[in-house]
Amino acid sequence: MPVVTLITDFGNKDYAVAAVKGAVLSTVENPQIIDISHQVEPYNVTQAAYILKNAYKSFPKGSIHIVGVESEKTPENDHLAMFFDGHYFLGADNGIFSMIMGDLKADKIVTINIHDQSAITVPVLDAFIKVAAHLSRNGTLEVIGKATPQIRELVELRPVINPTGDQLVGSVIYVDNYGNVITNITRKLFNEVGKSRSFTIFARNVKFRKVYESYSGAIDFTIPKEKRDEDGKKIALFNDADHLELAIYKSNPQSVGSAYTLFGLEYRDSVTVKFD
Repeated sequence: MPVVTLITDFGNKDYAVAAVKGAVLSTVENPQIIDISHQVEPYNVTQAAYILKNAYKSFPKGSIHIVGVESEKTPENDHLAMFFDGHYFLGADNGIFSMIMGDLKADKIVTINIHDQSAITVPVLDAFIKVAAHLSRNGTLEVIGKATPQIRELVELRPVINPTGDQLVGSVIYVDNYGNVITNITRKLFNEVGKSRSFTIFARNVKFRKVYESYSGAIDFTIPKEKRDEDGKKIALFNDADHLELAIYKSNPQSVGSAYTLFGLEYRDSVTVKFD
C-alpha cells in the first residue's frame, strides 16, 4: 500500500483537495493518502518547507510527498522529482527542495518531462500524480525525467551572523495554530554562535534572556496554582523541530491572544540574538 502525502495551499473551502485525492485514487493502485496540510498560505514556499521538512521523517521510507504550493509549471519554474533521505518529493523548482534538504544532498533529482502525456492543466492533478503512480510501481526517476545538476536555492532566508560573532539575526518563517512564532534560528546555529555566552533575544519591543526546553518548563509548579505567573507569560524555547520559537503560555489567538498578536510579529520580521 503506497503512502502518498499531500501538502498544498488549496485550503478546504473549494473542490481542489477532493479532486486531487480522487485523481490519486484513480491513478495510484490502493494508495494510503495522508493530508499533511492544506492551510499553507498562498504561494508561501517557506511555510510549506518548514511543515514538510518536520513531518516527512515520521512517514515510512519510500513515501511519496506531493507538494502543491506555487506549483504551476512555467519557463522559470520546472517540475522536479527528488529522492532524498529514503523519500520521494514531487513539486516545483521554487526553492522548497533546497529548504527541505538544508545542508544535505539529495540522492537524485530529475526534471519531470512527461507533461505532454497529460491533458490536465493543474500540476498536482497530472504530472505529479502520474509520477506518484509510476514510483508506487517501483519505477525509477530516470523514466520520467532528466537528471538536473542544480536546483533553485532560497539562501536569503538564512540567519545572518555579524562579523564580530556576537549577534545573530534571524527571521520569522512560520506562525503555528496557537499563534506561536517560529524563526529560522536553529538550536545548532544558536549554540555554535553563542558558545555558552549569556544572551538577549530581541523581537520588536519584547526581550527574552532565557530559552526553555518546553512550554511548561517556564512554569514553577512548586508554587500553588493561584500564585503562579502563568497567564500571558512570554516564553522562548527550542521546539520539536529545534527551531527558536517565541510563545505565550497556553495562548489562544481567538481569545486571550498569542505571540503573533501580542508581539506584533509577522512573516519575515527580524528576530535578533545578541551575545555578551
